[in-house]
Amino acid sequence: MMIRGGTLVSSTGTQRGDLLVVDGRIAMIDQAPPADEVVDASGLLVLPGMVDTHVHLMDPGDTTREDFPTGTRAAAARGVTTIVEHTHAHPIRSVEELREKQWHLGGRANVDFGLAAHVWPDRIGEIEPLAEEGISFFKMFTCTTHGVPGLGPESLARALEAVRRTESRCLIHSEDETITRDAEQRLRSLGRADPGLLIEWRSREAELLSVAATAAAVLETGAAATIAHVSHPAVLDVIDDFRRLGADLAAEACPQYFALYESEVLSAGALRKFTPPARIRGQEEMAAMWEAVRAGRFSLFSTDHAPSTLQQKMAGDFWDAPFGLAGLDTTLPFLIDAAMEGQIPISEVVRLYATAPAARYRLPKGTLGMGADADLVLVDPEGTWQVRDEDIISKAGWTPYAGRTFRGRVIATYLRGQEVGSEDNGHDLRLGRFVRPSR
Repeated sequence: MMIRGGTLVSSTGTQRGDLLVVDGRIAMIDQAPPADEVVDASGLLVLPGMVDTHVHLMDPGDTTREDFPTGTRAAAARGVTTIVEHTHAHPIRSVEELREKQWHLGGRANVDFGLAAHVWPDRIGEIEPLAEEGISFFKMFTCTTHGVPGLGPESLARALEAVRRTESRCLIHSEDETITRDAEQRLRSLGRADPGLLIEWRSREAELLSVAATAAAVLETGAAATIAHVSHPAVLDVIDDFRRLGADLAAEACPQYFALYESEVLSAGALRKFTPPARIRGQEEMAAMWEAVRAGRFSLFSTDHAPSTLQQKMAGDFWDAPFGLAGLDTTLPFLIDAAMEGQIPISEVVRLYATAPAARYRLPKGTLGMGADADLVLVDPEGTWQVRDEDIISKAGWTPYAGRTFRGRVIATYLRGQEVGSEDNGHDLRLGRFVRPSR
């Protein structure tokens, strides 16, 4: 197959040219010879498939919130060709659990996938065998969340030392256990069940203090760690301080911290319940987040895709509502729109949402290089998408971006040269494969 006449977009720039795909791989760029199938990409952008390294698909487990076939179909429809998934409801904590999940997911994925493992305080010894078995990274919490126990300072240090010894990677959700626990106890004792409690429960202070302690432990142990879903420029200041001291720290960005305001939880309730919560209080703080992206302070983008249906979000009181938002349907459109609006170059979209996450977790994805998997996204820069809840393929069936118009539109998605998405539809072909990181 030849992609003819498009603008090829890499993490470093753009060029006009053709791209030849042979046996699922990129075989030639620029001066491609005749091919059996020709796709006319005139006027279109040709991007590598996006690599989303923070995804929760609830499979196996209670798949009423999401499952692999549906979630990966949403990914394919909107330009994501590789994910790294970890579900809190059925976590991987051992090699046996990893193998069980791999078996369960056979024939259930529409895009390629890696898997992450969770670290339990009493199962740190599982890190080394899991690393050998092909885990993409280890997820750690510093506060108990989603039923996953938080790691105290001593457990975190031991886990990070194991990550360093095995030359692995980890993703750390950093909120302070003492602050969040004490705030929850106080708020419950007052009988609070209003949405405003989220801002006090999962406070800025809880995130800042935990990130500082986590960064110090990363520096001390020499581990390679990513701070998950950085919500505010002040958190980046802490990360930057420890980077200057030599810590191997990456900062993960998610669209919700660039688009949603802290005050929205007061009116939208559980539909804005995620943690850390949205922090933006005004245009100045939103501008500061984008300036941090342009300055290179964020390492990569991801979704933290953790959907729930409207019924699940609204059942019970605010305490009972599940955390999380759907994001696979909207994140690449959100970033393309940012590029079309001049916030960042389109090449930076590729770097942040394809090349950099693949490199951070050592996955053989995210580029248009010779010999690379032909994971490709065709984008019409003149197209638009007015987002509606009914357009969301995820089982969530709704999005906080409903009503927004995104400039630029995903036209088609290819996984190893085979079309897996087109015109806002993800094809249910189940072509996805398990992807191991390089060691």
